[in-house]
Amino acid sequence: MKGLSDGAIAGVAGGLVFGGSMALYGTLPTVASIVRTGSAAVGFTMHMLFAVIIGAAFGVIVAARREVVVWGLLYGAFWWFLGPLTLLPLFRGHPVTWDLPSAQGLVPSLIGHLCYGLTIAVTIKILRADIPDSRPPTAVLVRGGIAGGIAGLLSLLPDGFLIGAAAGVLYPVVFRERENTGPALVRGSVYGVLWWVFFSLTAEPLLMDLKLDWAQPPVDQLPGYILLGALTAVCYTWLGSLSRVLFVDDVRMFPVESPGSRGVRALGYGVVAGLAGGAVFTAVMVVVGVLPTVALMVGSQNPVVGLVVHLIISQIIGISYAVLFRRQSYDLISGMGWGMSYGFFWWVLGNLTLLPVLTGRPVDWSPAALAAGFPSLAGHLAYGAALGVVYHVLEARTNPWWQTRNAAEQTRVDTRRRHTLGSAPALWTLTVLIAVVIPALIPR
Repeated sequence: MKGLSDGAIAGVAGGLVFGGSMALYGTLPTVASIVRTGSAAVGFTMHMLFAVIIGAAFGVIVAARREVVVWGLLYGAFWWFLGPLTLLPLFRGHPVTWDLPSAQGLVPSLIGHLCYGLTIAVTIKILRADIPDSRPPTAVLVRGGIAGGIAGLLSLLPDGFLIGAAAGVLYPVVFRERENTGPALVRGSVYGVLWWVFFSLTAEPLLMDLKLDWAQPPVDQLPGYILLGALTAVCYTWLGSLSRVLFVDDVRMFPVESPGSRGVRALGYGVVAGLAGGAVFTAVMVVVGVLPTVALMVGSQNPVVGLVVHLIISQIIGISYAVLFRRQSYDLISGMGWGMSYGFFWWVLGNLTLLPVLTGRPVDWSPAALAAGFPSLAGHLAYGAALGVVYHVLEARTNPWWQTRNAAEQTRVDTRRRHTLGSAPALWTLTVLIAVVIPALIPR
């Protein structure tokens, strides 16, 4: 009941935010057309009714979850698919068309739904914050600001340092759970998309021009914000680990297993999993004809050389996955989720950023470059799925030598519970949704 009431209150707040954006774009009569009227007042009334009901349902869904922001974003994106793309045409007597032009025409509605999802999530966080020490310590905020500033300098964004510092200060406010580097990187990538939506698309235009243009979003800035968020999360996690090493004396805060014994076998698994993902990705690269471009990294244009370079890179990424995501998957679905999220990150860092640099070309994040790189995005997602699944299968075959079988199973159950109560499933799903929606963000 507490979740239901909190969700209903949050739905009111989210409905007002979303309603404002709908009124700005003149879509309230579209909602009213469900009951065969074009009145904006009727449309707003129906919109607020839907907002409260949907918000109440969200409050029940996240009643036992600790991190709700990512779940809110996913919930907003889900209702964009279910609402404007599916149910609204049916209610208006129109056929459902899940095609690219329909999605492109509803990009403002997508951003409005994300605003709604974020608003209800933040409102629920505020309603839950009834303990005196709910605010992060000052040292944590300073650490976040330093991490964000470093990430901003590396993100290739204009004014990246200032934007990164602001994003870094807010990062520990939004995400309170401590994560290992791999999950933090995925969470940071989603955090970067959040900053792109709510700063680049919304706050900055309102502050500069006092108007919004969600119909033509600056998609060329999206890769930079993804890198900004991912690097902020990674730097924040590493700075926290460094502070614990230097300033914490409690031995219970440190892992029992030594780095040498816990890493060698995992690296071998990463090599095998990386080769498996690379084999899957090769089919896409052959169809697209990008192997000669990959060969340019070593001064050749031979497709066979490109294939060898591609498989070597696949193994290196597989090794990095083993380092960052060791013991983070508890079943095949979680392994696939982490792997696909990691593959998406490498599409931004590798295909869109490092590959042009290593082949002597300037970095190009233009809409045309993103459209041309979409086949590679599909290949990276397939690579990540195979990487995560194969790595989990290999890792699950061997229990740590110091644990009994029952203890290993308990560790797996604890990991599943921590991820489920946190935001891991929402992170995987939202990352895939972001990848699917990218073509709709590219101007026609």
